[in-house]
Amino acid sequence: MAREILKIKGSKYHWQSQNVKQSGVDDMVLLSKITEDAIVENLKKRYMDDYIFVSFDCLFLQLMPYFTDREIELYQGAAQYENPPHVYALTDNMYRNMMIDAENQCVIIRGWGNPHHTSGFSLVIGSDGESGAGKTVAAKYIMGYISKVSGGGSKVQHVKDIILQSNPLLEAFGNAKTVRNNNSSRFGKYFEIQFSRGGEPDGGKISNFLLEKSRVVNQNENERNFHIYYQLLEGASAQQKEALGIMTPDYYYYLNQSGTYKVDGTNDSKDFQETMEAMHIIGISPDHQTQVLQIVAGILHLGNISFIEAGNYGQVESMDLLAFPAYLLGIDQERLQDKLTSRKMDSKWAGKTESINVTLSKEQACYTRDALAKALYARLFDYLVERNGFEQFCINFVNEKLQQIFIELTLKAEQVKEMSSFPFISISPHRLKTEEYVQEGIKWTPIEYFNNKVVCDLIENKLNPPGIMSVLDDVCATMHAKGEGADSTLLQKLQGAVGTHDHFNSWNSGFVIHHYAGKVSYDINGFCERNRDVLFTDLIELMQNSEHDFIRSLFPENLNTDKKGRPTTASSKIKKQANDLVQTLMKCTPHYIRCIKPNETKRPKDWEESRCLTVVCVTIVHVYRVKHQVEYLGLRENIRVRRAGFAYRRVFNKFLQRYSILTAETWPCWRGEERQGVQHLMRSVNMDADQYQMGRTKVFVKNPESLFLLEEMRERKFDTFARTIQKAWRKYIARRKYEQMREEASDILYNSKERRRNSINRNFVGDYLGMEDHPELRQFLAKRERVDFADCVTKFDRRFKAIKRDLILTPKGIYLIGREKVKKGPEKGQIKEVLKRKLELGSICGVSLSTRQDDFFILHETQYDSLLESTFKTEFLSLLCKRYEESTKNKLSLSFSDRVEFKVKKEGWGGGGTRCVVFQRGQGDMAQIKPAGKSLTVTVGDGLPKTSKPTRKGIPQSRGGKSQPHRGGQQNGAAQFSRGSAHPPPQQREQTYSTPQKQIRPPSSAPPMRGPTQTRRGPAQTQQGNLDFLNVPDQGVSGMQRKRSISQNRPPPAPSSHPKPQPRPKGPRCRALYQYVGQDVDEISFEVNDVIDLLNEDASGWWTGRLRGKEGLFPGNYVEKI
Repeated sequence: MAREILKIKGSKYHWQSQNVKQSGVDDMVLLSKITEDAIVENLKKRYMDDYIFVSFDCLFLQLMPYFTDREIELYQGAAQYENPPHVYALTDNMYRNMMIDAENQCVIIRGWGNPHHTSGFSLVIGSDGESGAGKTVAAKYIMGYISKVSGGGSKVQHVKDIILQSNPLLEAFGNAKTVRNNNSSRFGKYFEIQFSRGGEPDGGKISNFLLEKSRVVNQNENERNFHIYYQLLEGASAQQKEALGIMTPDYYYYLNQSGTYKVDGTNDSKDFQETMEAMHIIGISPDHQTQVLQIVAGILHLGNISFIEAGNYGQVESMDLLAFPAYLLGIDQERLQDKLTSRKMDSKWAGKTESINVTLSKEQACYTRDALAKALYARLFDYLVERNGFEQFCINFVNEKLQQIFIELTLKAEQVKEMSSFPFISISPHRLKTEEYVQEGIKWTPIEYFNNKVVCDLIENKLNPPGIMSVLDDVCATMHAKGEGADSTLLQKLQGAVGTHDHFNSWNSGFVIHHYAGKVSYDINGFCERNRDVLFTDLIELMQNSEHDFIRSLFPENLNTDKKGRPTTASSKIKKQANDLVQTLMKCTPHYIRCIKPNETKRPKDWEESRCLTVVCVTIVHVYRVKHQVEYLGLRENIRVRRAGFAYRRVFNKFLQRYSILTAETWPCWRGEERQGVQHLMRSVNMDADQYQMGRTKVFVKNPESLFLLEEMRERKFDTFARTIQKAWRKYIARRKYEQMREEASDILYNSKERRRNSINRNFVGDYLGMEDHPELRQFLAKRERVDFADCVTKFDRRFKAIKRDLILTPKGIYLIGREKVKKGPEKGQIKEVLKRKLELGSICGVSLSTRQDDFFILHETQYDSLLESTFKTEFLSLLCKRYEESTKNKLSLSFSDRVEFKVKKEGWGGGGTRCVVFQRGQGDMAQIKPAGKSLTVTVGDGLPKTSKPTRKGIPQSRGGKSQPHRGGQQNGAAQFSRGSAHPPPQQREQTYSTPQKQIRPPSSAPPMRGPTQTRRGPAQTQQGNLDFLNVPDQGVSGMQRKRSISQNRPPPAPSSHPKPQPRPKGPRCRALYQYVGQDVDEISFEVNDVIDLLNEDASGWWTGRLRGKEGLFPGNYVEKI
């Protein structure tokens, strides 16, 4: 069952955002009261508001998780303070610390009741706790997150696949349904993932301990055997079922004892396919996969072999039931019968050793059968892992060891020097203040807490006094773990050895240990037998004679060597495994996840206030579920220690390495004593003196908020640098884009139309009206309809009267918007925007233009045509051609002729028909228009050749030199138009709408483009203010921005005192004909009539000059030499 637990609004979910619903306290170190009740209340409030995570410093608390992986983007690379607590936040922090500090990391996932572990340059994941609290899910999400955020190629991806596919495989063979959890891990495990220095996983291993082997042969009511059995029965193909003798689950003794075969929400057939796929991905060959299934099926058939009593000896009840397990395991049927009902024993007499066969009783034969089944399954499970009552006593011992790690690396680390040696050294609270803080000269008040080392010693001590495990091994060695007598002897010896221990009590059928998580009672019956855990040599020899090499490889023992010393017991194995695990984790930087189970119903937002808990023997008490877990997880003590101590400590050189970017003096490295460098950093960020202390080799930071301040400032620095790089890159990409757009637009007119000198290199802007600031124009467009082009153009009616229209191009069509005076109603007399015409792209038949350098074009449509004039016609036509082709899958028809006819709209009695526009050669760049009846004559001088192409910076223009533009005009644009006597200048014409009139057109182009290899005299000058390179006109948002930037770039007022007269520079000079605003940091800006010292004339058209003490590039066609 999964559900989204974060309500994300927008792409950023910041801890200070007003959009985030506040629920309780994120970091429980900040709780006002530190009591179990306050902790539980905070947990409940957050859980009911769908916030299942909470943290306190390095410890991360998780209520039973129900979430997806949609938050990966949110947490990847984010600072720890930016988002609410989450398993992804801890994982990302752990992964980044591994990469930055080159230190191994580990996360221990625990509840209060079974263990997982991760490691990096290794990353280690381990977990333990109450069944169903969410440890397995948390471990899976950690590995999934690491797999997604780490890079790498196909080889690395193969490693990632193995890491991820280990989960379904281990769950199939190691998990089972229990009363409290449908997918309970019945073994302890830790994953170790090795990473390259680039952060890619390049290997790893999985270690396991404490597999619940007894589940193979026996299950409690309402529980199931391991998942793989039910997956095999449901998911195997017909051919596999026939080959393996598969029947229904109630047929098998090892499955039918509990009466439970199905699990709600579990598809065993589908899971079987995933298990087989996982075996393939981790590299198990098809032959070995087949033999794995034969062992699983063979164990089921083995369990159906029953025995009867015959003269005090056990016999196989039905010989037919021996055939199939013998066939599947590749062994002889008669030898299987013999080894199940008899045992070879060595007898020493008079210095000689003699082997004799001993016939077993019915009970002993059943034990031997079950021992073989458990050994087969356990060794198969070990193989899969390597490829990638008594048990509860051992599990609780491991829990104590992991709790000791927590104490060692968190509680004690706050007050003592971090221990790197093993085994653990007991340090009393009175000596705590003499350790790390004293050594570093830090003022500190120690906090009392319970150190569970006394419980670990009670269990594992070897001598003085011997621990429970040592006594157990002694009894097993002398009594051979046979019968009830051994267990009674064990209880008596325990009473004598540890009976006076404060954390030990005995009762008539067992003993009680006071664990850190509370008192637990243990039934002594079967302790010795389970601890001995010896597989008889007869059974090992039997399996070593199997026909299948894979099965033989699972039993590698050398039976011919002399046996010396005691046989290995289960308790000694688990003690070694636990100590090895602790040694591995102690070498890593620790992180913790504590899992709390709020209910037994496995439903979200179900908070159980109380439950029945069996504490000892037959005594049943009611406890508060979550409060009980909070108490025995030791959360209150942890918060107290964290609040009294320092949230962060770091040696000077590593602190400087991480935060050196904050000041210019420490970046890239501090030259001086490291301690002084740290003090300089702290003073530079204005950190309060009471928030940190300087030790002899380390700096100690008091509160998490102070650390967040450092991290946030560090992130801002990196963000600033990243933005600088991004800005340069985007500028480069945008320049490339617009150069490409100009070239594409030029291709449309190439060899067909003359070009204007000052328009061929003009930058494209698109929106010249500022549509975002004009809702009165957007009202005619659909919601979220994208605007590709918007400009105020001149439209000519059937009498060639010029009328202003706003022309808007979108992917859906063309809009022509005008203004009209309202004639009636409450808004009478007001000027309102009116949609005069909308042209669907599909209704456009073509576009006609002349061959000369004018700005006229005709849109041909099925009903009537539109004669328009626009300075930005080339940009408009290029975008129109693209949108038309996208919409119709055909190319737009463009025709070029100096005599063009077009249809006009039919209005009244004399409307309709056609009109004609004739283009003639004239003088100058300014178009002259002369209407005469149904024709319009346009005369204009010669422009650039039809073969002209846009030039880039550093590339000479097609004519090979500079062309002098005509006077008049401004803002890097086209020259002012003159219509002759027939039509007054644009500013004198009658306007039909009330919006601000457009200013006289400036020169319509930017200067020729410069190349990156342009030579310069002297260093480039950094220009303050707006550095946008786009060339834009006066209208719209872009025009307003340009006006602001121009005003910023004007020189300051002259000083009150007269400066000394500067000597007049010698050399050529030039006067500005037009205003020019620099488009890049190496260009200079000037106003009309400014005089510029000319330093260099380049053939590309870009000259170098000096103005007001600044040197830079400028377009030569904007000036005249004087």
